[in-house]
Amino acid sequence: MGDLPTYVLERVFDAPRELVWKTWTDPVLLPRWYGPRVETIIHRLELKPGGLWLVEMRWGDNSHHQRAEYTDVTPPERLVWLHSSSDAEWNIVPSPMMADWPRVLLTTVTFEEDGGRTRLRLTWVPHSASAAEIACFAAAIEGMGKGWDASMELLAQLLAELQA
Repeated sequence: MGDLPTYVLERVFDAPRELVWKTWTDPVLLPRWYGPRVETIIHRLELKPGGLWLVEMRWGDNSHHQRAEYTDVTPPERLVWLHSSSDAEWNIVPSPMMADWPRVLLTTVTFEEDGGRTRLRLTWVPHSASAAEIACFAAAIEGMGKGWDASMELLAQLLAELQA
């Protein structure tokens, strides 16, 4: 895995680890920060290995579906899942936005206690990907922060609100 391109996002939140974990695992809180500038609908959230997180992002008359299958759920330390675009029936499909985008991304999120704050680290790595998919992912890494950064800002605001 060391030779595959890896997107890394690291943030420190002014909130205890259990609360940050809750914002990633509570189907009421998750849509408040995941998918900035769209309506996020959680269709299923099964927090267990083999469990599915089925999410739809809607804007206007458009929808984008994502399917995640958890491979590791270790509260409140770690979430690992296989992340894919899907059709409305939750079948894995190529990305509608980029033809060569990896069909599956291995996503790992760790939550580390840091003196009352939480150090979050997310990695995305192409999983069982073709050479074209790996090249597409590598070329896109620099721009991936835009969507994630907007989500992380919403998450920071939500955490502040929950602690107020």
